[in-house]
Amino acid sequence: MPGVKTNELPGTRAVLRHYRMSAYKARQVLDLVRGKDVDRAAQILESTPREGARVVAKVLASAVANARNNDLLDPDDLYVSACYADEGTTIKRWRPRARGRATRIRKRTCHITVIVSRLPEDRLARRRAHQAEQTTAVRSRRVAASRRGAAASDAGDTTSPAGGTRKGAVVPTDEELTDDEANVEVTDEMVDEVGSSSDVTSASDDETDDEAESATVAEADDAEDAETELADTEPAGADEEEKD
Repeated sequence: MPGVKTNELPGTRAVLRHYRMSAYKARQVLDLVRGKDVDRAAQILESTPREGARVVAKVLASAVANARNNDLLDPDDLYVSACYADEGTTIKRWRPRARGRATRIRKRTCHITVIVSRLPEDRLARRRAHQAEQTTAVRSRRVAASRRGAAASDAGDTTSPAGGTRKGAVVPTDEELTDDEANVEVTDEMVDEVGSSSDVTSASDDETDDEAESATVAEADDAEDAETELADTEPAGADEEEKD
């Protein structure tokens, strides 16, 4: 008993006739999407780097639109139930060759048909259960992530200078506080030592200045005494010359 003819297959169809491509090339692309869900088939055709994939994607979109508008079907419940390519008219051309001969050129065409139907009830049930599991898993991951973030933010809060809380700050322990106080005491002792050394240095500088001033005064007194003695000796020598 013969099977069902291709033009009698159930479902909503879209047909592209007399497309300038060989049926062999179109069938290679149609084999990739046969039996797939509409969404999955569209993804496969989008990622296939062939000219036939672009054409078949347009025919598939037309079939889905016919099912939605004419048969009032939900596009999410559709799958590619059948797809095939038949040979169309062959356009014959001629090319001149050597010694006055000619060679025939065959320009092939094809008719591309895509049929979409509603998924069976068992496949729909499995698909919906899988989607529900995925949704639950995503929600659980989001809740766990939010709880971890809240716990981390609570652990990282400290009091701010204004008396509030600041996120991301580290609370110092008692040992760290004790170390800080010891560092402050050491710093004070170092400041006292530096101040005492500066006082000693300033005192030595003052003594040096006093010694320099006293030496300068002594030199000035010596110079004045020398000038006085010279002034006293000069008139006596002048009187002796006048007497001579």
